[in-house]
Order: sequence, then C-alpha cells, then structure tokens
Amino acid sequence: MANSGNGGIFDLGELRNLIDELGSVSGEEREALLAEMAGGDEDCDCGECESEVLSFPPVEIASSAELAEAVLSVPLVRDARLLAAWTGTREVTGEGLLLAADARDAAAELRLGDDRLRLVWIVAVNAGLLRIVRTSVSPGPGLPSDLMEFWDGVVMDVLDRTDEGLTGSAVADEHLTEMLATIYATTDGITYAALVEGMLQAHEIGCEARGPEMRRLRESLPAELDVALDLLEYCGLFERGADSVRLTPLGVWAVRQDLLREGHDAPLLSEIAGFAELSAAELVDAMLSGEAPSSAPMLWVERRVPEDAARELIKVAASGTAGQRGVIGTVLEEMGPEAEPAMREALAEPSMWRHAAVWLGVRDLDAPALTEDDGTWLAVDTLATLLHIPDAHEAMGEFEALEAGDELLRLVEDISRSGHPDAIAVLDLLGAHHPEATVAKASRKAAMKARSR
Repeated sequence: MANSGNGGIFDLGELRNLIDELGSVSGEEREALLAEMAGGDEDCDCGECESEVLSFPPVEIASSAELAEAVLSVPLVRDARLLAAWTGTREVTGEGLLLAADARDAAAELRLGDDRLRLVWIVAVNAGLLRIVRTSVSPGPGLPSDLMEFWDGVVMDVLDRTDEGLTGSAVADEHLTEMLATIYATTDGITYAALVEGMLQAHEIGCEARGPEMRRLRESLPAELDVALDLLEYCGLFERGADSVRLTPLGVWAVRQDLLREGHDAPLLSEIAGFAELSAAELVDAMLSGEAPSSAPMLWVERRVPEDAARELIKVAASGTAGQRGVIGTVLEEMGPEAEPAMREALAEPSMWRHAAVWLGVRDLDAPALTEDDGTWLAVDTLATLLHIPDAHEAMGEFEALEAGDELLRLVEDISRSGHPDAIAVLDLLGAHHPEATVAKASRKAAMKARSR
C-alpha cells in the first residue's frame, strides 16, 4: 500500500480510487475527472516530485553479533580478502585494475571467472582491503570495526554493477531491485516459477516488451535467472531451496537498509508489535495521527479472525468521522472474501452501507445498486477525509493536479446538493485551497447555496 509521505497510513490517490465506483458521472467523464485528480499518466520531470512510498511487511532481523559473524562467511567477502592478500603491492592499470597477466593469475588462483574477479576487485578496493595510489596498489587498512557498515557497502557495490551486466541476464539486472523487494515481502520465500512469472510481468509492463520478445524470454529467462541466482547466492543475498529462493538473514538486513534509504516503510516486527494489541478505535486514532506505520493495520488484522477484525473496524467506521472511515476503508480494501459477512452487515449502517456496496461490487459479489446521489455522497465522504488529517494544509498540495473543467465544476455543484454532513466543509476546503480560481470561486458559491438551503 502506498503511503502519502505525510506521516499517515493512506494516500489521497488510494482514497480517490473509491470515486471510480461512484457512478455520479458518465464513464468518460469519470475517467477524465480521475485523470485530473491523479495528475494523469505522464511522468513529471520537474525534479521536485517524490517517488511513491511503499509499505512492506514487518520483518525480524538476526542479532548484530550473528549478522557480523555471517558477513565473514559470504563467498564474495571471503574472495575479496583472499584477493587482497594475494595482490599485496604491485602495479595496476590507469583505470585502477590488475594488469592482464596478474588478472589471469589471480583468476586461476581464486578459481574465478573474469566477471566475478572484477566484482571481487571492486569490493576489495572500495572496502579498504586494498589501496590504489596512481598506478600502484598496496594493502589497505583491512576490515573496519563495524562489519555491518562494511556489509552495507559491499551490497551497494553489487547493486551498482547492474548497469555493467552484473548477473549475466539483462532482464534480471533491469529488475533486480524489484526482485529483491518482492522476495523481501515474502518471508517464506518464493518459488522459481512465481519468480520467473513476476520478472516477466515486470519486464512486459515496465519495459513495454512486445509479443516476440516476451515469447523469447519465456524460453530463455528460466535458465538466465538460474545463473543470476547463483551469482546473488555467491554475493550472500539469496539462499536456494529445491524449488524456491529466499533472502538470507544478511540479505534481509541489506534490502531493508536500501528500502529505508529510499524512504519506504519497512519496519521491524518489534517496532509495530504493540499496535496489534490496540483496540480497533485506538488503532484508527494511531493511523489518523500518523503514529501507526502503514504495515501496522495488516499486522493487527493478522492477529485476529478476519471476519471479527472487519466487524470491529466497521463498528468504529459506522459511528465515526469521514477520516476514520477513510483509513478504515484502506484496511478493508486489503481484505478478501472472508470479510464478506461483516460487509453485508455493514449494509444496514447509514454511513457505511454505500462503502460496503462498493466493496462487494468490486469483488463481483451481490451488492445494492448506487444512485448518482449515492455516488456524490461517497465523493464527499472521500474528500472529507482531508478534514481529519493533522497536516491537511500540506496535503492540499494534492489538489494542484486538479485542473478546472466542466466535470469538476459539476461535481462541486452536486456536492452542494448532497445530504452528506461534511458537504459544506468540503466545499469550504476547496474554496480556500484549490489553486484554480474558477474552481475555488465555484466552491465558495456552492457552499453559500448549501448554507442557504
């Protein structure tokens, strides 16, 4: 689930996905409105926009002592130390590499191919096991006292080599970070078949690969990936079973470090375990305040019978604010058919039945039909979530993607006639913060009309 980056559990884009089910405008108009609200599909090159923040399941990390001991057993680290000892002091090329004859001797001594020798050399030099001055190399200070900082640098050296053909598979190199993140999110590991299929999908979507290329890759990728996994196992990141692959404890630690550097939500189990003991109301308050990380609600759900968890959340949402319904909705959207009985009970709740109808409908389950007025009510309820965010003024930046247009102006007019208790507050919000003068003016005018009624 994406995080807003504003400290909360949800982002406005996810909440606005509900509007896709509203039915308050025609299909074409609804798509146009959603495109405006999402900012379209074009990539922004302003350099100021942040990338999407992702939330990952909580993990357990081995102790520092266990991890530090494991670093020295990684084949790549072992060979880097052996190469440094073998090299000693000698001449190197202008690019800081071993001379051709020395490289052949080192490869034979350490039983390494040319590609692995280059990677081992880079690790040895960057880690300080060797020191290069002009065209000569000599022993460096050796391993640092902080072996985890050393290991972090080793992994960064490995990942930095993807542009040069790290694994021997162009597809694996292109999507290596996605592969690592996917396996990180599956604590029990992933089967080879699922990994191959995931890589193919990532390549087809991310690289817009066409039919002929995809047919070729379906035949060649399994073998390519097998070679790539051998290399990543050599680097200490993966361990392989008979039909699956998973991250090593060092791999889990390293991938988490990288995710945290990128600003993603990758908590330790110990950091969020306390949230699982909260009541539903307490959890929702923590979600709204931003105290609870994005992964806390799912852990809360996992510790309960799914149907009971949904029922507890719905009870809070039915008597709560739009903000509470907003964050609870993001949790319910992640729940599967096991929550259906609770969602059917929610059809009897005045403030929840429309949300429940949407939930059932998108899962192709029998659900009440929504009218245009119901759709407008849901739109208001969705936008009213902003009224309950502590940093709502910052979140208003989301509205910069809303361009003035007939569809948006029509929605503003519909909101003024809505029976939602937050309709006027939403119009006031748009009137005060929307950057487009026409939309802001129309919202203020609509708010006056609503008050007069």
